[in-house]
Amino acid sequence: MWFYVENSQITEQEIQITGSDVNHIRNVLRMKQGDHLTICDGEGTDYECEIESLTPEKVIARIVEMGPNETELPARIYLFQGLPKKDKMELIIQKAVELGVYEIIPVAMKRCVVRLEDPKKEQKKLGRWQTIAHSAAKQCGRGILPKVKEVMTLEQAASYASGLSKCLVPYELAEGMAQSQKAVKEAAKAPSVGIFIGPEGGFDQAEIETLRKNNAEPVTLGRRILRTETAGLTALSILMFEMEGMGENENGSLS
Repeated sequence: MWFYVENSQITEQEIQITGSDVNHIRNVLRMKQGDHLTICDGEGTDYECEIESLTPEKVIARIVEMGPNETELPARIYLFQGLPKKDKMELIIQKAVELGVYEIIPVAMKRCVVRLEDPKKEQKKLGRWQTIAHSAAKQCGRGILPKVKEVMTLEQAASYASGLSKCLVPYELAEGMAQSQKAVKEAAKAPSVGIFIGPEGGFDQAEIETLRKNNAEPVTLGRRILRTETAGLTALSILMFEMEGMGENENGSLS
């Protein structure tokens, strides 16, 4: 189990854990003085620690060893997700974090049924989504805490993605599996990749043209039309597989 802290909680010799994790460590995991646990700064460094003391307010852990987290992908993947209905976004966030996404950007598109027009409701949703991302990162041992950004329009999202090395748009009307495979392999070598996923109703043609003008490349994921909660996770899985494979040498060991 990984626990995340701010840099302000870390000194040269020890780390102080506060908040809800204290209850989890003491009363759920029933850990005690002398037990070992892994703490991450959320920026890519892991600390192997030994618990020195526990109180209802905080846990003090002595740093035994530290080093870079080795679970992160070699590139940053940004998922631009068209707002889906009901609780689908929660599933998408959870699984996207497990698959290595760096950032998730909810996007209000023309065919979205959901509209987060009330600022208070939007902030509440964003807080809930970030909590889900945090829990998923903790469960799978991520070296960073992926962020869920505020909702953007398609135009804002396209502008935000313009600085990325490569952008892919899984699109049901895209053709050419060979070209799509080539695009994915190129993306796997890029330092930053954006993936645009449409909502339940798919992309409007004008939205595809906007993305094309911003150098996003439509690709096909196969002959079947995938649900919005499936398409992004499929694209992430393919990219993760390609990127992880690039980190191995011909003998199958990590290079």
